[in-house]
Amino acid sequence: MHLVILLYVLFATLFTLQKDTLSYCEPFFLVGSRMLFAGLILTAYVLIKHKPQALKIKAEHIKAIALLAISNIYLTNIFEIWAIKNMVSSKACLIYSLSPFVAALVAFFVLKETMSRKKLIGMLIGFLGLLPIVFTQTQQELTTGRFLVFTLAELSILGAVFCSVYGWIMLKKLMVEYKYSPLVANSLSMSLGGTLALLHSYYAGENWAPIPVTDMQPFIINTIIMCTISNLICYNLYGYLLKRFSATFMSFAGLVTPIFASLFGFLWLQEVVTWHFYVSIVLFSLGLVIFYREEISQEKDFRAKTVVDAA
Repeated sequence: MHLVILLYVLFATLFTLQKDTLSYCEPFFLVGSRMLFAGLILTAYVLIKHKPQALKIKAEHIKAIALLAISNIYLTNIFEIWAIKNMVSSKACLIYSLSPFVAALVAFFVLKETMSRKKLIGMLIGFLGLLPIVFTQTQQELTTGRFLVFTLAELSILGAVFCSVYGWIMLKKLMVEYKYSPLVANSLSMSLGGTLALLHSYYAGENWAPIPVTDMQPFIINTIIMCTISNLICYNLYGYLLKRFSATFMSFAGLVTPIFASLFGFLWLQEVVTWHFYVSIVLFSLGLVIFYREEISQEKDFRAKTVVDAA
């Protein structure tokens, strides 16, 4: 259990570290350099351990790999880092925790999966849980502009969630249908997505003189720490924990991530977290509990039906 808590503490630190690193460099350059660095490390590991044949790509799979790189690496992180630059890191973390609900919406509208009434109620409560923090927008957020009741920073982190969910669908397709290992798929997508983000940085007008970094030492230290936490520790630890705990339990445990993100933001970045944030966490958690209890019930019914049909 302590390893599960450690995993989500590490995930929470990523939001704080990204916010802190933005003090030393431009946002899009941070994304591009970090992802390209991680992609090259994974590529080198694959080449050393599995030989060059492991990176052989069939022509008909190039589109899927490109879509994975664009959605899960490039767009997800571009939207996320711009939002983190313009809002409190704990708020960005909480909104990012909408991923299970967004995944269900994508499955309903795109994959044509059915959705029960209880799941729908859970989703509605979860989304309503975000309203308290939506109405506590900082002055920095408001300077980004507004669309209806949302600031563009809030819409940006929501865009990151949707792109991330689509990216996971593409990763699953590459693994299940095309038989690529997660290491190969991620090494290729991170390298390509990181390159796209660096091009975005250059053409978006970030200060390349010679590169968009104002203090090289803390930038390099933070980038190495983030790559180590995200791409080396969390990636492997999450896979290990999924062998011991159910995916449902892991999703519930992930609710502690915004709490730790708010603590780190307060201690490290002196960010102010109001009571609205904790009200949102309570409502959001209630919605997620209802949603996942129904999912567990549906899984049990499906297994029981499978056993009966087999008999």
